[in-house]
Amino acid sequence: MVKVSALKDTKVFSPIKVGDNELAHRIFFPPTTRVRAAGDNIPSQLQEAYYEERSRYPGTLLVTEGTFPGVKLGGCPGVPGIYSEEQVQAWKQINDKVHANKSFTSIQLWGLGRVGDPEFSAAHGVPLIGPSEIYLKEHEKLIPYQNVKIESPSTEYLEKLIHEDYTIAAKNSIAAGFDYIELHSAHGYFLDTFLLPSSNKRTDKYGGSIENRARFLLELIDHLSEVVGASKLAIRFSPWATFQGMKGAEEDVHPYATFGYLIGELQKRANNGKELAYISLVEPRVSGIMDVKKEDQAGDNDFISKIWKGVLLRAGNYTYDAPDFKKVLEDVDDGRTLVGFSRYFISNPDLVYRLREGYELTPYNRDLFYVGNGWGYNSYNVYGKEVLTSEEEARNQIPVALKALSI
Repeated sequence: MVKVSALKDTKVFSPIKVGDNELAHRIFFPPTTRVRAAGDNIPSQLQEAYYEERSRYPGTLLVTEGTFPGVKLGGCPGVPGIYSEEQVQAWKQINDKVHANKSFTSIQLWGLGRVGDPEFSAAHGVPLIGPSEIYLKEHEKLIPYQNVKIESPSTEYLEKLIHEDYTIAAKNSIAAGFDYIELHSAHGYFLDTFLLPSSNKRTDKYGGSIENRARFLLELIDHLSEVVGASKLAIRFSPWATFQGMKGAEEDVHPYATFGYLIGELQKRANNGKELAYISLVEPRVSGIMDVKKEDQAGDNDFISKIWKGVLLRAGNYTYDAPDFKKVLEDVDDGRTLVGFSRYFISNPDLVYRLREGYELTPYNRDLFYVGNGWGYNSYNVYGKEVLTSEEEARNQIPVALKALSI
């Protein structure tokens, strides 16, 4: 168990406006992909129960797991999409439950790019794509797909992705009832690979200089700001991550330069009436799904808060200094930062309530993150009730866990 000091009398539990909505507190649920979608990448009843439970504290923001905007951007089994009517309707059922609890959702549009599942792409008749044809060591392990082909799309193809695939996904997200749309530009996935010289060797308008490497993302943001409104749009970055081929501080162009320019451009748009709902940051305390020791952390994200004047969502091992949460209190003190808990939100569906009252946290089990059923997903319970301990029990008693939460 993790000991917790009560945060109810701190700024953590003061309201904050994000976009057009007012949240009740500064704790949010970051995206946690757990491959529980059904066939055809349709959100399942497991996910409906999962998000409904974690939204029971009114005024909570939940950022959904990564969701595929379209098959051209890469995919894999078990992860939801937002490109078919069946997917839209399944997400709408989830959002209706969350909104009934007076909470909010942000969909994370997640293009996998070069690290997508080649079998998924082959089944849909599309190649894996990235800004450049750069392969990772991980591709050598894709047996029997060792001959996986990564294609570098033309400028015309990339422009179509903006005006077709991403646009359809954004419109579908609004139709499904999402309050915000977060673009996943972190951890070496599709959008992130455009920003960094290690993964972008293009010589056209989308490659070369910092300005060119940021161009595709900024064009996407500008277009979607017109489609859904900037106040519903958000983006996530991981400047320091060394994951899936990203080099963090070891990039040929330092993150301060790349992200300083990019955040500055987003602030210019905000100054001209096109402020994004928020910018989400992965803290250097994590890289991908793993924690990073303090002595191995190459930088921090404080430089971004000096450029961006809007709302920030920051996540990454905020329990490292529990029970006092000094870093949480330090970060929210600026009046515009929300702090995220993901792994402990999995194992504590009533996490917000526990942090408010100072109730200890149930440990998570990483081995069960991706098992594909309700065990280690909907088998965690609220404070004072036992965690379901067997796979059979979890499968049979998901409704029990769903009904148990009462704050």
